[in-house]
Amino acid sequence: MSLESEIDLPGGAVLPGALPEALRAELVAFRRDLHMHPELGNQEFRTTAAIKERLVRAGLEPRVLSGGTGLVCDIGVPQDRTAGPAMLAMRADIDGLPIPDMKADCPYRSVVPDRAHACGHDVHTTVVLGAGLVLAELHRQGLLPRPVRLIFQPAEEVLPGGAADTIEDGVLTGVGRIIAVHCDPRVDAGRIGLREGAITSACDRLEIALDGPGGHTARPHLTTDLVTAAARVVTDVPALVARRVDSRSGLAVTWGRIESGHAPNVVPQHAELSGTVRCLDLDTWRQAPDIVVAAIDEVANLHRAKSEINYVRGVPPVVNEPGVTELLRDAMIARRGVESVEGTEQSLGGEDFSWYLEHVPGAMARLGVRTPGERIVRDLHQGDFDVDEHAITVGVELFTAAALLDALR
Repeated sequence: MSLESEIDLPGGAVLPGALPEALRAELVAFRRDLHMHPELGNQEFRTTAAIKERLVRAGLEPRVLSGGTGLVCDIGVPQDRTAGPAMLAMRADIDGLPIPDMKADCPYRSVVPDRAHACGHDVHTTVVLGAGLVLAELHRQGLLPRPVRLIFQPAEEVLPGGAADTIEDGVLTGVGRIIAVHCDPRVDAGRIGLREGAITSACDRLEIALDGPGGHTARPHLTTDLVTAAARVVTDVPALVARRVDSRSGLAVTWGRIESGHAPNVVPQHAELSGTVRCLDLDTWRQAPDIVVAAIDEVANLHRAKSEINYVRGVPPVVNEPGVTELLRDAMIARRGVESVEGTEQSLGGEDFSWYLEHVPGAMARLGVRTPGERIVRDLHQGDFDVDEHAITVGVELFTAAALLDALR
């Protein structure tokens, strides 16, 4: 790989020039291969093997995580290193989704039934791999001023996400800052979206069982009218929760499933409900389980229904630290100019990158993947989702520049 300096930076660091055409083509092919073979969380064995093989071929020594999928790989760390400057880590998530790929006439459409890379994790993975290959070459040339760590994390889509297990595996030891990107189909390829503070929302899951003695619909007063009780939980709990927190926190309960009964003239003995709890504010999210469970119990008790609540903790909001956000901004501007960075709104989606930020400062950028001028929006988690593959080059340039600029801070 031939890399030529484009921009000299203070302290002897350099930004490499445009990616060699051969590397760009290789990365596109690598992404398409991942796209054709998506694997669900904690099942990413083929994906892990493909990443490992390419890193080893570059002279690196990746370590597969203890769960058998996912990897961590250091660049520029001496074998006898016991102390030194904190590393910058780059994180990618590697799992796909359990939905069918609905793209028509696409040569790299998923060949795995009911599996698709519909959230861009194949792009995230390729970006971190590509940045690693460039940084490894810079290290070989003596031009990498500070070690860098690559983290390829499994099971982001599996609540509460694979980040916790990955962190438990020691990937943050020696790390001072961490960065990531997430594909955004509403931002043009060639640009990124940035925001200081919360950029995603917290997301938890609710599973509720309501029980009563059952009876005849002619005499609901002699039993627990369980269908009405379930309906009141659905309608009243979100309103109660919203009135017990600051409205600016955005704490919201939304239901996805309600099920009860088998006959029109029988009051059932059992009802089930499930949904999500989302929250814009980190402090309110920490209080959310107590608030939501109390509201459910209150409504259920009012209607004489016995409630069993399974509140499944998901992920907190991703809260971008100002200094690392500025690092990403400066890196993108150094590579592609001030017009390549735009502001972005806080999303109501959840992302387990937030767990890393409970330990070290970091930031996530929204990587534009929409072809400029395209009017069709292919949203995330839909079967026809695809990207403008120029975004891969942009992501590699962003991460490479961030690693070099970080050494000057």
